[in-house]
Amino acid sequence: MTNKADIVTFGCRLNAYESEVMQRHADAAGLDDVIIVNTCAVTAEATRQARQSIRRMKRERPDTPIIVTGCAAQINPDEFAKMDEVTTVLGNQEKLEAKSFTALATNELERVQVNDIFSVKETAGHLIDGFGERARAFVQIQNGCNHRCTFCIIPYGRGNSRSVAMGETVDQIKRLVQQGYNEVVLTGVDITSYGEDLPGNPTLGQLTQKILKLVPDLPRLRISSIDSIEVDEPLYDAIIGDDRLMPHLHLSLQAGDNMILKRMKRRHMREQAIEFCDRVSKARPDMVYGADIIAGFPTETEEMFENSLRLIEECDLTWLHVFPYSEREGTPAARIPNKVPKQIRKERAARLRAAGEMQTQKLFDRSVGRKAKLLLERVAEDGTAHGHTEQFIPVTTKTTAKAGEIIDVVLAKNDTRCMTTADKA
Repeated sequence: MTNKADIVTFGCRLNAYESEVMQRHADAAGLDDVIIVNTCAVTAEATRQARQSIRRMKRERPDTPIIVTGCAAQINPDEFAKMDEVTTVLGNQEKLEAKSFTALATNELERVQVNDIFSVKETAGHLIDGFGERARAFVQIQNGCNHRCTFCIIPYGRGNSRSVAMGETVDQIKRLVQQGYNEVVLTGVDITSYGEDLPGNPTLGQLTQKILKLVPDLPRLRISSIDSIEVDEPLYDAIIGDDRLMPHLHLSLQAGDNMILKRMKRRHMREQAIEFCDRVSKARPDMVYGADIIAGFPTETEEMFENSLRLIEECDLTWLHVFPYSEREGTPAARIPNKVPKQIRKERAARLRAAGEMQTQKLFDRSVGRKAKLLLERVAEDGTAHGHTEQFIPVTTKTTAKAGEIIDVVLAKNDTRCMTTADKA
């Protein structure tokens, strides 16, 4: 028997944050010797991997109850309820409530406890003062999404957009800094829509500026995936005006062809994405960009795909999350005719990844010899350490420092995945 619940997390940073919330609720309820699987539904493959992992875990621990939650469970609870390996299916709202875990511990919870996610109107600020062995802390500022991109199933797993009040967010970050965390990541489903549901309609930019002002001891702040078209002037000012906001932005671009963007029901054109990156880079030359890009969306021709491929260089994208298009039942895109054959989707995804790796190599090459501040995330007994720089460059080094500390390094030789350091900073 384990001393506490084992939580297996798939998918995004928000899921990682919510797994910490669940861990605390499970510990408080005395729930042990269970496996909680926090699923992702961003692609059909993500859901398939979750089911596969559930079957494997049951083979390895046949007597251990398995509780399934997360977006895939919220969207299609019956699919998991039909699995013999699954004991309980828990919705995305229910997984964050302490009473669910109390009921689980006393065997008083229904086998399927999944309610209408669109009925949820608020997102609570869960005050977490630690993140297991993680060196950086994730803070949920928003949940859900009001947009309906034609390829995306996530609103049906997360509901409509709802925000955590600015004061609660600032208080949590203050607590995390007091606990010794040197880096905080603001996370959510669609964080550039932050504040639309709050009194006074504060924006992500205003929240970011408030955090930087009211938590002066916070060394590093990151913002997770953003829609560049929704960046307001206060957020732009924070990005270029405070070096504690890390020079790494992950952009939700999805494609680089205007017709495909229109069919995806995105809110930007390729020219606007390029203009945003140019504007930020001119004001802050050390900025590095990542992006989500989908390969093989229905009707995508080779010429349209080439526009996405060129966008990688035109926006100087480095850290890419590439997805071959995946049909999701219930989305408008699944009904679009003229599907791209799956093999071509895979081939185009591979070409996007190869282009991204070339961009990463360029970043590594121009970073050799530069000074950087490295957040140590893992340190082995022999002093071998792994971490990330301000620009989210992965680095391996030798150190006597501890995980969670920030050390000065000089970046040295590299391969395609990781840099190392010179002997002296």
